[in-house]
Amino acid sequence: MPESSSKLRYEIVKDLILSIIADQNLQPGDRLPTSTELADQSGFSLISVRRAMDELERAGRIQRQQGVGTFVAQNRILSAPARTGDLLETLSGTQQAGRLTTELVSIKAAVPSATIAANLKLADGLPVWQINRRRLLDGKPVIAESAVIPMQLAPTLDEEWLRDGKSLYGFLSTKYGLIDQHEEQFLEVTVPTIQERTQLSLPTRENIVRVRGVSFSADGIPFDCFQQIYPARQFVFFVSGSQQKHLLPSTNTGDWSVSPLTSGK
Repeated sequence: MPESSSKLRYEIVKDLILSIIADQNLQPGDRLPTSTELADQSGFSLISVRRAMDELERAGRIQRQQGVGTFVAQNRILSAPARTGDLLETLSGTQQAGRLTTELVSIKAAVPSATIAANLKLADGLPVWQINRRRLLDGKPVIAESAVIPMQLAPTLDEEWLRDGKSLYGFLSTKYGLIDQHEEQFLEVTVPTIQERTQLSLPTRENIVRVRGVSFSADGIPFDCFQQIYPARQFVFFVSGSQQKHLLPSTNTGDWSVSPLTSGK
């Protein structure tokens, strides 16, 4: 392949890989040529090929599996986190969103950290429910989600309802009249903890997008302090601005956790 004076070598290799995908009409999951084959086709070194593949992997266009090969990446799922409602209602844009299912990991009674208590406007020591769930795409975990609900607003939860993959917000709306009117949230791209990496079966170099926020009812009552974890390469995020601002009661993001509820509380 002739070298272009206006492009770096790895950029030419990137173009070659994208051309192979387009010209051969390769679909997500289809195998790409090996690094050695790409070096032969491009006429450039393996260093340039690996740099090109690193760039394409970060961009979510290809996926490398150690010892297996390089494949065309799955299309990213579009998430609109600023949209109110249950998490699945915020996902769209690709056929994958329709193949997502929900797995209930745990429900437990707990005492929130000072940060969560402040965000939920709870007096010190008041208990909460913590509901941990995973969203799976074709059986593979792609989102880890935690919801923290004050017990004073929702004294009981229907575990069977949640274990069947039904909507938590649908239950809260029907049972307790808690309807998600608006949310405040912040988003960060970061390195996952060991637990988060295990929850989503993430490869070593995979970063995550962590979304934390609070859901408010129509009368301004905060009823859910939530956290959602997304593999950064599998999602794109759409956010639309609003003239109405509702600030989180607490901007301290250091301790977004709960502790086990001891007996007698």
